[in-house]
Amino acid sequence: MSNVNATLREQLDWHWTNQLRPRLAGLTDEEYLFEPAPGAWTVHPREQDRTPMQAGSGAWVIDFALPEPSPPPLTTIAWRLGHLIVGVFGMRNAGHFGGPPADYFGWDYAPDAATALDQLDEGYARWQAGVAGLGEEGLWRPAGETEGPHADQTMATLVLHINREVIHHGAEIALLRDLWTHRKKN
Repeated sequence: MSNVNATLREQLDWHWTNQLRPRLAGLTDEEYLFEPAPGAWTVHPREQDRTPMQAGSGAWVIDFALPEPSPPPLTTIAWRLGHLIVGVFGMRNAGHFGGPPADYFGWDYAPDAATALDQLDEGYARWQAGVAGLGEEGLWRPAGETEGPHADQTMATLVLHINREVIHHGAEIALLRDLWTHRKKN
């Protein structure tokens, strides 16, 4: 009989260890804030009004708009990391595993790559430990009210969703690094 909990953690850990985290090695501040196109959403100093809405509690904020424009704007590595740190790991860690409070408006966004990567590593480690702590039985309980309209879905469904989010956004970050490397230099 297989251990579903271990299998779910191993899926994310394989991606983290063999793809995402190695692709983030050496990330510079310049790459972190590289805008692949004009009007790209990013993380920036509060005093720069760039979008109709911005979120964050500190000196740096993240761009967004409600409703989201169609098509949505391209985003920077800083924006994608902010989403992973806050919306994917932070809010779920706070809601399920005793992590510190986390939401887009209350977050102190990282002004540099090193700080963002530290926040990402911390969120990932807490998430993996939290999932391990669920054991087998905990995977089958409802995710609960912190998951809004998905409250009745199981924790296993949430874990699969988080795995998908990290893999998806990690691939986007890898592509942005490729664009940075192969950009036309003046």
